[in-house]
Amino acid sequence: MLQSDVDRPDTVIGPLGEALREENLPPPSTSRWVVRRKAEVVAAVNGGLLTIAEACERYGLTLEELASWQRAIDREGMAGLRATRVQHYRQIHERQGRFS
Repeated sequence: MLQSDVDRPDTVIGPLGEALREENLPPPSTSRWVVRRKAEVVAAVNGGLLTIAEACERYGLTLEELASWQRAIDREGMAGLRATRVQHYRQIHERQGRFS
């Protein structure tokens, strides 16, 4: 057992308030990333169930992609993960940054 496994929780709270375990995360073969699945991966990383490196390797994500999911949730909640709203939210935050 690795030292990091000792400190790792068995469950974390998922995006909808449910208990999230490693075995009920989206499968590694996931190719269709709906909002809920993205939010589950972010919750798993933020809660310590997966490391950033493990999540990127398991799901074939880039560090930038995972970080963008985390930023979207921090800024807008799960709605920020909707592919149709990403550009809209990006423009809002860019304007706020310029005029703040």
